[in-house]
Amino acid sequence: MKCNLLSKSLLFFFFALFCSLSLVSGEEAFPEKSALLEFKSSVSDPYGILSSWNPSSSSKTSHCSWFGVTCNSKSRVISLNITGGDGHGGKSKVPPCSGSLKFPFFALGTKRTCFHHGGKLKGKLSPSIGKLSELRVLSLPYNEFSGEIPMEIRGLDNLLVLDLEGNLLNGKVPDEFAGLKKLRVLNLGFNRLDGEIPISLSNSVSMEILNLAGNMLTGSVPGFFVSFLKLRELNLANNWLNGTLPGGLGSNCRYLEHLDLSGNFLAGGIPLTLGNCQQLRVLLLFSNMLTGVIPRKFGQLRRLEVLDVSRNFINGAVPAELGNCVELSVLILSNLFETQPEERYQSGKVLDGLPRVAGVEYNHFVGSLPAEVTTLPKLRILWAPRATLKGKLPTSWGDCESLEMVNLAQNGFYGQIKGAFQRCKKLYHLDLSSNRLRGELDRNLPVPCMTVFDVSHNLLSGPIPRFDYNVCSPSLNLDHVQVDYPLSGYAPFFTRETRIASHLPFAPASLAVIHNFGGNNFTGQICWLPVIPERYGKRIDYAFLASGNALTGSFPGSLFRRCGELNGMIANVSKNRLSGHIPLNIGAMCRFLRFLDASDNEISGYIPLSLGNLRSLITLDFSGNRLWGQIPSRLYHLRYLKQISLSGNNLTGAIPSGLGKLRSLEVLKLSSNSLSGEIPRDIVLLKNLTVLLLDNNNFSGQIPSGLFNVASLSTVNVSLNNLSGPFPLFRKVANCGDAPGNPYPNSCHRFLQSTPSDSTGSNDTSSPGSKTGFNSIEIASIASASAIVSVLLALVVLFFYTRKRIPMARVQVSEPKEITTFVDIGVPLSYENIVQATGNFHSSNCIGNGGFGATYKAEFSPGSLVAIKKLAVGRFQGVQQFDAEIKALGRVRHPNLVTLIGYHASETEMFLIYNYLPGGTFGYVAPEYAMTCRVSEKADVYSYGVVLLELISDKKPLDPSFSSHENGFNIVSWACMLLQHGQAKEVFTTGLWDSGPHDDLVDMLYLAVTCTVDSLSSRPTMRQVVQRLKRIQPS
Repeated sequence: MKCNLLSKSLLFFFFALFCSLSLVSGEEAFPEKSALLEFKSSVSDPYGILSSWNPSSSSKTSHCSWFGVTCNSKSRVISLNITGGDGHGGKSKVPPCSGSLKFPFFALGTKRTCFHHGGKLKGKLSPSIGKLSELRVLSLPYNEFSGEIPMEIRGLDNLLVLDLEGNLLNGKVPDEFAGLKKLRVLNLGFNRLDGEIPISLSNSVSMEILNLAGNMLTGSVPGFFVSFLKLRELNLANNWLNGTLPGGLGSNCRYLEHLDLSGNFLAGGIPLTLGNCQQLRVLLLFSNMLTGVIPRKFGQLRRLEVLDVSRNFINGAVPAELGNCVELSVLILSNLFETQPEERYQSGKVLDGLPRVAGVEYNHFVGSLPAEVTTLPKLRILWAPRATLKGKLPTSWGDCESLEMVNLAQNGFYGQIKGAFQRCKKLYHLDLSSNRLRGELDRNLPVPCMTVFDVSHNLLSGPIPRFDYNVCSPSLNLDHVQVDYPLSGYAPFFTRETRIASHLPFAPASLAVIHNFGGNNFTGQICWLPVIPERYGKRIDYAFLASGNALTGSFPGSLFRRCGELNGMIANVSKNRLSGHIPLNIGAMCRFLRFLDASDNEISGYIPLSLGNLRSLITLDFSGNRLWGQIPSRLYHLRYLKQISLSGNNLTGAIPSGLGKLRSLEVLKLSSNSLSGEIPRDIVLLKNLTVLLLDNNNFSGQIPSGLFNVASLSTVNVSLNNLSGPFPLFRKVANCGDAPGNPYPNSCHRFLQSTPSDSTGSNDTSSPGSKTGFNSIEIASIASASAIVSVLLALVVLFFYTRKRIPMARVQVSEPKEITTFVDIGVPLSYENIVQATGNFHSSNCIGNGGFGATYKAEFSPGSLVAIKKLAVGRFQGVQQFDAEIKALGRVRHPNLVTLIGYHASETEMFLIYNYLPGGTFGYVAPEYAMTCRVSEKADVYSYGVVLLELISDKKPLDPSFSSHENGFNIVSWACMLLQHGQAKEVFTTGLWDSGPHDDLVDMLYLAVTCTVDSLSSRPTMRQVVQRLKRIQPS
């Protein structure tokens, strides 16, 4: 995507270069032919890319006709240009060439032609290249050249272009580049280079394009870039650069068009001098640690087309001066999607990247959006979710002729949508969810034309209108999102990530259309679907989401009127007041229904047999209704069905035989009915089953003993039935008191833990005094220790990634499962007994999850209790480095600190063994301080954040009430959990929430959570905390 900006300049440059090269006299060409053959002999060429390089020819000039070779009139080689193929058959360790054309910035690089074959040259980059003394262009991108860049390149005094993007080169950027004074293009992006950017590059004062993105470069951004007076494009994205930006950056930027510093650890303010770069078209600063405000001087950037400052610590108001940037088409103020590459090709294997949907955004703007910004004439994308913007929803969007995507979700906007977007005929993505918008929807909104329309979790009311289908722009592409403006990758990236974040079962090759009206006060009947007629009959998956309203009328109304003309349909109308019966012919009405949630309504009658004809159905939820009769066996025809939820009805009879046919089934919820008979024996065939809720029925007989073999099963409730007989030994350990309401004629010893059902109307209870796994103190203690070790791991990882080199890729061999120990705990520690004690790291023994893996409780014998932290291997670069650092940490000893007992490390698996600390005492103490005893200002910030959470919630840091939450073991993780689930209100004590301004309270909560993040680098300073406190003023 970014490479579009490089295309014109480089193509023109290459054309001019080859048309104007002067005739060069010199020695004969035979030495150069020999050098090329030496280059060929040093590489592996299984695809025959160099098959035309024939050494048997006696002609002095034959090499000039070889593939990738260009000579001048004297047969001197002036260009060696071989681009690797696009395919890699699953074996290549480097990204494909076409990756340079994709967002999010996997490879920027040069605009080039990608060959759609699997051919790539492999091996070391031969020093013989240094013998091609007249070489002007050396371009070998997207092959598999490894090792260090040969120092012989320094002798290429005439070199103008060096393009080695997308290889496996490691080591440092050579100091020998000091001799390349004529160099105009240096592209070393997306290799494995480390170290700092060498000062020797400062000699290349003719540099026009510099791309070092996608490596592991450290240090700061050099100030000598200011002396590159001809520099047009600078890309340092996706490295490990830190420090502040040079104050003079932008002081000599007469030709600078493209500046990308994203994906680093840059801090400090944005230099005001960037406002001097009059030719600047693209400015990407996202995913750093930049603070301060967006400079008003940016209003001078009249040619600016793309500005992205998301995922930083930017604050202050959005400057109205941006309205002077009349060419601005993409403005990204915040972004909840992870924009780092999904894969980093390091250490010879593909490592796990950061989460795709991270939801972390620390930009904290004040005020609303200036009208000068919303009325920009060429604005196409405005993206600002969770940016703490407030005020009345902007209603002035100018002519709105270009606007295509607007995301203002999770802010503090109030007012009405009516009158705001009617003129935006090209608008296909509008997300205004989780604000405070009121009133009714305007029928003139172009909702039928939109692929995403989300107004969920507001205060909207009235009926869902019949939108005008005639308001769509005739030029709107209804099948695929296609745009033609610079950095067009933003649109497909946001579209794709929105689809992923919805967690809805869309078909892979279809266009997903999402219309979300949920969580409002909409009333009336569902009389039509807002789908433009042109979309029917095409590969469209349509999601109509309207849960949590006050909709009435008979189910399903007009919900499935034209469902058969869609590629797939997803419907969620739960938590409304719909009544009536399920249509007898529902299987014919919507053959391609994939997801149906009509729970918590007033639907009555029996379940029709035709439901068995919905062969594409994945989720079926009619829980919390008034259904009666039996469960039809025809449901077993639905081979893709993953979830059946029929709890809280009045179903009778037995579960029909044949349940084992649903091999894809993961969730079966039948709680709180009047079902009887035995639990079907073939339930043991459901190898993917994770949740089984049968409580509060009339089941009799025995629990099938074969359930022991269902390894995936994590939650079971069979309480309040008439079950009898012996209970099998399940993989989850509990005691007999966890499934009350069943007769136990035989000793049950250990059996499956009973988990309370979440179904409507369920009234199951646990017997007094029964034990349900770990108690609250144990959970709080272990979780606190887990948090401490997580931060320890963060420090180790930070050390690893700032090392100067990466070990070369190694051949995978079978390794012994060895355990290295530092402390004798009286029990022999072997890989086998650790696996056994954790149930092969079964989820039943999992006591917490963090950014580096999951923590498990392991008891080898009474009193011999340890915690095992199983690590995500992709977070580390090599076993040897891991070994060295962990051995050093193993010497740390303190009675109140977690002790590292031992560890296991191999190429495929790593875990830590540390002592279990009862009585969780680290409530106020930053995890890194508790582990290392090192005091820092950031540790005080953490403690302040905990105190702030105490004040607003009236809870203790390790309050026993947190144990009832799956992940809420302490006040920090509890608050984060509620925040992520959109339940910020639940954090505050009732009196405070009722009396205080909600927006200011939520701002205070965000501040507290920011203060308590695990990463030291992500925590604000106390000065920044004070600044943010001053901005939180009662409305």
